[in-house]
Amino acid sequence: MRSLPDLTMTFITSLPEARHFVAQFHGGAYRQIVALTGAGISTESGIPDFRSPGGIWSTRHPVQYQDFLAFEESRLEDWERRFEMMDFFSRAVPNAAHMALVVLARSGFLKRLVTQNVDGLHQASGFPQDCLTEIHGNSTYATCLSCGGRAELEAQRPCVEAGRSPVCDRCGGYLKAAVISFGQEMPERELRVAAVATQDCDLFLVLGSSLVVQPAACLPALAVQNGAELVILNAQETPLDSLASTVIRTPLAQTFVNFGEELAQMTQMVCG
Repeated sequence: MRSLPDLTMTFITSLPEARHFVAQFHGGAYRQIVALTGAGISTESGIPDFRSPGGIWSTRHPVQYQDFLAFEESRLEDWERRFEMMDFFSRAVPNAAHMALVVLARSGFLKRLVTQNVDGLHQASGFPQDCLTEIHGNSTYATCLSCGGRAELEAQRPCVEAGRSPVCDRCGGYLKAAVISFGQEMPERELRVAAVATQDCDLFLVLGSSLVVQPAACLPALAVQNGAELVILNAQETPLDSLASTVIRTPLAQTFVNFGEELAQMTQMVCG
């Protein structure tokens, strides 16, 4: 049974009201903003939510990290899926919600963006790299599991098509998309950076995350425990809605249309 919004919570479902509410983020009312983004911010850019019903993980079991290390068949299967995802990623462009985060970062109000996404759209939007923390890695390039060297995905396609999993041309170690796979340890440094920023923020924004995947799902509660305000913008109910001061149910890209005076010009530069 769907729970009702908390009586102390502002619950917004109309676009005009949502746009009016988010405009305050650019006005300086909050000086230490941390944002967490999930799949919902990228679905409006044409990238499917792979975890949702009908997504890739509902029809194909994910390759476990230990299987990737142990079996050539598993490595090839993982690589074939990366190329499948590349097709989605290559067609996608940042939307207004991505660009609004760039506006907030460049204005100095958004101190840290923590993302669960691996699609590279935050980088494509021009978001400052030194303010971005990817806790699930990045699926748009590969790294060597032995030496950590970077490799481009497309360059590995001939090898995969020939039935061989790619290896590093520097040390011979296995190459793998830089995403954190199921069963792989989460990146300690990135999690530490995210936690420190969360403890220091005065506003924690959730954009397009269902808040069911740990450890990212614990960050909003940590922010509230340290006195921050929590605002959740997500299409569906989340387990942490009751902690939020405001919950917004409108489409993210439409909500942030015309956010900040720089938005239209910046979007043209990235997508034009």
